Amino acid sequence: MISLSTDSQFSHKIWNETELSKMVEGGIPWAMGSDQTGAIGTAYGVHDEEAGVNIRGRFLVDPDGVIVAMEVMTPPVGRNINEFIRQVKAYQHVRATGGAEVMPADWHPGDPTLKPGPDLVGNVWKVWKPKK
Repeated sequence: MISLSTDSQFSHKIWNETELSKMVEGGIPWAMGSDQTGAIGTAYGVHDEEAGVNIRGRFLVDPDGVIVAMEVMTPPVGRNINEFIRQVKAYQHVRATGGAEVMPADWHPGDPTLKPGPDLVGNVWKVWKPKK
């Protein structure tokens, strides 16, 4: 897990101690990285040069270094940590099965998976029952 912003390491420490520790018991268990020049944000396409900040972005990178999911949001709307965790678990499951199983929309651990192949075409509805 890597977390970073254009703020300094000192700002991150204060934010974790005074804010995050009140929202997440014990704060976050890792140090945030500082991207004060915006170089990393630029590489990921989230650096706002004019404002001098990185727009909120979340990138899931697999063990091979491939970005498998990303979400970029402007500050007025917060992120959903439960969705992030769900996606991590789904990608881990896909990887563990070597791609023999894939996840339908809104899949959660324990839900049915899909087995990609010609037999699935036109038959997803038989396996996937969206929650209402």
